[in-house]
Amino acid sequence: MMRYPRPIRSLSIYHLAASALAMGATLAAAGPAQAAEPAGADAANDLGAITVTARKRSEDILKVPVTVTALTAAALEQRGIVSITDLASSTPGVNVNNNSSGHADRSFQQIVLRGFTPSTTLATTTSMFIDGVPVSSPSQVTSVSDPAQVDVVKGPQSAYYGRNTFAGAINVTTKEPKGEWAGSMTGMVGTRANYRLQGTVEGPIIGDMLTFRVTGERFSKNGSWRNAYDGSTLGDQKTTTGTALIVFKPSPKLTMKLFGMMSEDRDGAPAQTRLYGYDIKTASGALVAANQSNCTLNGNSRGVQGFGSTVSNAYICGTVPGLINPISANTVNTDAIKQFLALTSNRVIPTSDSVDGYGLLRKSQHAHTAVNYKISSDLTADFLAGYNREVWSTLIDLDGFDSSGFPSTTNPKGYYDFPYLVERRNMDWSMEGRLAYNHGPLRAVAGVSYLKADTWSGGGGGTGALTASLLVPGGKSENRTTGMFFGLTYDVLPNLSASIEGRYQIDTLGAYARSGGQTIASSAFIPAGTYAGNALLVQQTYKNFTPRAIVNWQINPRTMVYASWAKGVNPAQFNTTILAQSASVQAAALAAGGQLTIAPEKITNYEIGMKGKALDGRLRYTAAAYYAQWRNQINAITIVAADPTTSTGFTFINTSANSGSVDLYGVELDTNWKVSDLLSIEASGAMNGSDIKYFRSTTISQLTGIYDFSGKEMKYTSKYSANVGVILGGDLKNVADGKWFTRLDWNFKSGMWSNEANIAKTPDAHKFNLRAGVSKGRVAVDVFVNNLLNDKTYNSLTDNYVLDPSFAHSAYFSALLVGLPDLRTFGLQVKVKM
Repeated sequence: MMRYPRPIRSLSIYHLAASALAMGATLAAAGPAQAAEPAGADAANDLGAITVTARKRSEDILKVPVTVTALTAAALEQRGIVSITDLASSTPGVNVNNNSSGHADRSFQQIVLRGFTPSTTLATTTSMFIDGVPVSSPSQVTSVSDPAQVDVVKGPQSAYYGRNTFAGAINVTTKEPKGEWAGSMTGMVGTRANYRLQGTVEGPIIGDMLTFRVTGERFSKNGSWRNAYDGSTLGDQKTTTGTALIVFKPSPKLTMKLFGMMSEDRDGAPAQTRLYGYDIKTASGALVAANQSNCTLNGNSRGVQGFGSTVSNAYICGTVPGLINPISANTVNTDAIKQFLALTSNRVIPTSDSVDGYGLLRKSQHAHTAVNYKISSDLTADFLAGYNREVWSTLIDLDGFDSSGFPSTTNPKGYYDFPYLVERRNMDWSMEGRLAYNHGPLRAVAGVSYLKADTWSGGGGGTGALTASLLVPGGKSENRTTGMFFGLTYDVLPNLSASIEGRYQIDTLGAYARSGGQTIASSAFIPAGTYAGNALLVQQTYKNFTPRAIVNWQINPRTMVYASWAKGVNPAQFNTTILAQSASVQAAALAAGGQLTIAPEKITNYEIGMKGKALDGRLRYTAAAYYAQWRNQINAITIVAADPTTSTGFTFINTSANSGSVDLYGVELDTNWKVSDLLSIEASGAMNGSDIKYFRSTTISQLTGIYDFSGKEMKYTSKYSANVGVILGGDLKNVADGKWFTRLDWNFKSGMWSNEANIAKTPDAHKFNLRAGVSKGRVAVDVFVNNLLNDKTYNSLTDNYVLDPSFAHSAYFSALLVGLPDLRTFGLQVKVKM
């Protein structure tokens, strides 16, 4: 077993606190120490106020005692942020993992905030919202055309936002129409058939009382990578989105909003490939793909300590190398593929919503309403209701290489191939009502919320004839969540406030039988018998209280410091795979400690921060340090159950369990400096560390032989990240109402581990984006170069397998699946305001 020196992790929360406050104090010291604020100087150098709603009420970003990164509409446009990956790339402390189960595409996008990597593919630690209403997936967040603002709220937000805000929340605020006719048209063209068309129209229906805003957008691009199999491009994407917003203001006290959105993603085969631990050769010995192994790991055949035998596994260790093999995938849509995708049996989505070839098809609908009523000058009432429906399917080439050199008599293509279909259907609706009170030194919020979410997953594939028998539709998974929350803030002194917040949450989870019915052989976990299609198999209710306490001190008008303590809860899961085992195995699994229901994950978070202005208002900054204890972490494990029917006498059942414990810590800094009327610098950075205390994973132990993961770091996250934007701009000489700007951004992410054993990691990523533009009146023209230096660093990395026709190396991890980035892209954009 290979050993690597463990990094020094002697940092404590006190060291982190000192570091963050030292940075903030340095910035604060740049301004005068007196309490009086030179309003004239600040007004002349004003960077513009930013309002956020991190605590369900509007607050100045420099006054709210929560770590928030806010991107206004102007910032999003100037940076060219149009997707969730763009948002993550430009926001330190945020990663997006799009790599799971043999595919790296937009069907799967996990947000990793502050290093809180979701422990399973179905888990979520960061939730997303539109106008405070929860949405199903990250794609819906960035489908909102021309939003007013995007807020990334860091740290547990359970008190206000509820379930799945374990690490934080991302909220998109839509633009509200005014009582005058306005609109815009934006057109973008770029290399590799890049284009984007976007239009917005808003205006009055009945004066200022009833207004509307509609948007439409079409985006398309060809992928950056060429498929050696047939010369096609990999990574093609196309998105079509439409939104509509109606605002009704019958009186100054009442505002009602109704928002709707429809979106469709239609992508080609993903830009991905593998780094192999073993050669792939044809029967004649011809080399199809060369291995890039640089180490041999002493793994274990079972991955369970005390069982199995030592096995030697060739692998890729350390910082992974570049590609030496052609990028290829069998992606021709033959008649057999089309017929397979047209099957109606054993599907969880209708064929009208299904992909019709290799790639992704996703259709999503979102609607919400928001009502605000001012009962009095001190008291307001709000009501929110939302609905989401999302269906997607993706057909992938699971083997992931040009396998046309392996003849096959059973595959319709005439050679070995492994097409695999993955599909999912998500539906949910939610409601929330709350009252807000603001009088004198007291601010208060109280409310109730309800969420019902249903999910169906299915799919299948194979190397031979493609029939309906290969498809396995899963039963429905259901979540019903009821929450009651409150928040109290009291000004103890004119410059000292204390807040107490909390949410009492009731989660009811249910698992249902497959649509074709299901037979349970044992009563070890649930009563044995045959269950009708869609019948309830198991249901469990969990009750939790998640409090947060905050103290913030306004040292002077320019400087605020705060400290907070918070609890968070992530929903539980079920091990329904146990129910498919034989009666004897179920009984043995129960005796071995197997559980059908798993307890929720929990977190305790400590945070301090400093916010303010310096340099006569020309510098705005926020600094924070945090320490979090993640307990009851849910991970995949194997239960060893006695089974006399097998040659070994045991059956190994892959399940999930509360088998992890990790401490996370970090320091974050965000600054905006107006150096002069000509030059501005935006700089932010984060160190997001993790220290695994306890962890179990059968598959990783099979590969590495490692059972003690203490001191290791979390996977799929960058420990260090930064963004620096340098902006030059001003008025065009001798041009009335003319302006110009140039912006250069450096986005940095340190390497990410592929697993918790910390064996393989990606190189550091350095991506530069350059943008310049001129405007006159209503017309603006921008030119841009994204990924200026053509950085090819993988954007995701996960353990996978060599899937050649022999399947000789599929028992243990034998390859790394990597997601490939967009390469250098030139473009021109024109925007006309009406």
